[in-house]
Amino acid sequence: MERQSLPSSALRTVSLLELMEVTAGRSEVAVGLIDGPVAVDHPDLATEKIRNLRAPLAGGSNETNDPARTHGTYVAGILSARRGSAAPAICPDCTLLVRPIFLRSARDSGEVLSATSDELADAIVECINAGAKILNLSVAIMQPSPNREQKLEEALNHAARRGTLVVAAAGNQGTVGGSAITQHPWVIAVAACDDEGRPMSTTNLGSSIGQRGVMAPGNAITSLGLEGQPVTSSGTSAATPLVTGTAALLWSAFPAADAVQVRLAVTEGRSTLRRRIVPPLLNARAAYERITTEYA
Repeated sequence: MERQSLPSSALRTVSLLELMEVTAGRSEVAVGLIDGPVAVDHPDLATEKIRNLRAPLAGGSNETNDPARTHGTYVAGILSARRGSAAPAICPDCTLLVRPIFLRSARDSGEVLSATSDELADAIVECINAGAKILNLSVAIMQPSPNREQKLEEALNHAARRGTLVVAAAGNQGTVGGSAITQHPWVIAVAACDDEGRPMSTTNLGSSIGQRGVMAPGNAITSLGLEGQPVTSSGTSAATPLVTGTAALLWSAFPAADAVQVRLAVTEGRSTLRRRIVPPLLNARAAYERITTEYA
């Protein structure tokens, strides 16, 4: 079955199709999905590679209009759908560790869902302790404090010490700035662009995002829905798993690589700070070639 045009267009923009031809992932590479619950009974998910770290939060729903479950399933499809489905299905042979964290979203499907900083910190530590090598955070902090979020900062520091990559949505408020997540030096913040590589008007930008982050397509990305029909959504929530999936495939192709090597390859291979608020466009093929030269 051929892919639909929308996900293929986005994948071509960042040369991800070429990397997907190299590998579909390895089970040893575990991706922690901190998001809504995932409909693991969906026939287009590679469910044999999906593991729930805990049951959905109390008050959740199995209804087809449950926005948190819709969001979690949508993001899971980008990463772990079966190849040939309507979703991008970037790394279905990697292990997906699902850690539900929130129950509901804004009315706009393009919005990033939110959780408290302490809830997010607990989920990060739990995924790391379960063996996650990469974390996907298509999530924002609910009512962030003007002060430092100490528990969250400690969790992100823990990720850095353990060599667990953290890939996080920059947010969809169309502002210039940052958050306790995107400002952390270990986090790869993801801004959203269109299929021509131009920043979307809704994506957040800023110095920390431009310096250490990357940009990926987030316009009309098609993935899995709850009623058997594909769902198309936009925003940094959709762009983030494209970057997470790229890192997962790189680590699958080069299992001896360390977190710093994969991180530098994904973020354009620069260790010095970039003086701009718009990050570079993800280039999966170039990232693969960078790591290849280290093992030549």
